[in-house]
Amino acid sequence: MLFIYPPVAKSCEPPAGLAKLSGALNHHQLKHQIIDANLETFFHRVRGNVQSSDQWTRRAVRNLTSNLTALFNGEAFRNLDRYKRTVTDINRVMQKAQPQTDGTLTLVNYLDHRLSPVRSADLIRAAENPEQNLFYDYFAARLDGLLEDRPPTLVGISLNYLSQALAAFAIAGYLRKRAPGLKIIMGGGLVTSWLAGPDWDNPFKGLIDDLIAGPGEGPLLLSRGIEPTESHYRPNYTAFIDNRYLSPGFILPYNASSGCYWNRCSFCPESAEGNPFRSIPHHQVITDLEALIQRTQPVLIHLLDNAVSPSLLKRLGENPIPVPWYGFARLNQELTDPDFCRSLKRSGCVMLKLGLESGDQSVLDRMGKGIDLDKASVALQNLKNAGIATYVYLLFGTPTEDLNRARHTLDFIIRHSQAIGFLNLAIFNLPIGSSDSEQMETEDFYEGDLALYRQFKHPLGWDRNKVRQFLDREFKRHPAIAGILRRDPPFFTSNHAPFFD
Repeated sequence: MLFIYPPVAKSCEPPAGLAKLSGALNHHQLKHQIIDANLETFFHRVRGNVQSSDQWTRRAVRNLTSNLTALFNGEAFRNLDRYKRTVTDINRVMQKAQPQTDGTLTLVNYLDHRLSPVRSADLIRAAENPEQNLFYDYFAARLDGLLEDRPPTLVGISLNYLSQALAAFAIAGYLRKRAPGLKIIMGGGLVTSWLAGPDWDNPFKGLIDDLIAGPGEGPLLLSRGIEPTESHYRPNYTAFIDNRYLSPGFILPYNASSGCYWNRCSFCPESAEGNPFRSIPHHQVITDLEALIQRTQPVLIHLLDNAVSPSLLKRLGENPIPVPWYGFARLNQELTDPDFCRSLKRSGCVMLKLGLESGDQSVLDRMGKGIDLDKASVALQNLKNAGIATYVYLLFGTPTEDLNRARHTLDFIIRHSQAIGFLNLAIFNLPIGSSDSEQMETEDFYEGDLALYRQFKHPLGWDRNKVRQFLDREFKRHPAIAGILRRDPPFFTSNHAPFFD
């Protein structure tokens, strides 16, 4: 069996989903191979022939080796300005390595202006004409070698992001032509979202043999005639340990749960898609992390939970991890306790990502966030005092927000700017399966049958253009907020933020 993680996604850590799958297959002694084609594609491109058409590109090509070394050994992270020059120069090389196409490529994204990843007809076209894909030279040579040396009976493609979709289907189409009898399956976060859509009708019959929603370990084992013996399999990172990811050492991603334990926020994709919350027993989480740390020697642990539960945070505080870690958490009552925050710091926590969303209490209440702004204020200061960085997420343009309430968010962030390390600003998208969409006038957000969101007529007239104007002309221009935004690591954002003080 062969499993592929296609381009383009952030190349700073290994794909956790395939590590989980590998753990289950290893447990049952099923032979398999995993290719991080996303990372391999990056090195294939930057080490190829780059057209040095201008001074910036020539400098970036000349400094490529030293820039990569600075990322690998951590030197680039000692100074934010040095880091920004390093990653923007590496990105420049990757961009200029591409042939002339109607597309845009960066370290973390790929857009083909001829094809849309939210139109099934375009994804089928990508599969029918794989030679037109930007990454064809890489995957044709790579797959030909595998098919000749050790032909698999099954190929699984892990598709998590829209930026991977066109390459994923080009790879599937190439395999279908090259080995017609090969079984091809596809899973991952994006596939899970597609299958949860209210009007899903599989358009990929004849191309993809099976589409898998959610964790793929159980369905894959059952397809091999094996009844899963465990409710949880420890991830296996053997296929990734020797890879040189774009980080100062190995980052260990780990899921202690799937779904969200809160699961009450209106307009949340997790709720709209009906994803249940499943948690690994806390003692097993600690045991897994201890074993994985010994095996992978990570410099950082990335907890991937939608929100790490308070009980697991408490358990981590009682069982310090000998490696720095970060992850998403809710602004809960526990964080208003200074001793609790200090215990998190002692446990190895260097950063928490916090979905504040709004600085207006009425907006939070209508969204079902369960956040009290007075308590959030105390929590932010406690985390600051404990030495834990915060990466705060804000969401503008929700159905109950207007300009006045957006300005309440502006005021809240200004008042707490000294306690906020990083900010993520997003404009609200309405999940296509949200029950709340029935109460609003909606239209297509993207022109495509695979779109995950709907455009809607804002009940208060606070449309996307007005939100953008507020963000660009007022919110981002305030000196206290502009200073926070300048600290955000370009391209890798929250994935690299923990490496900065």
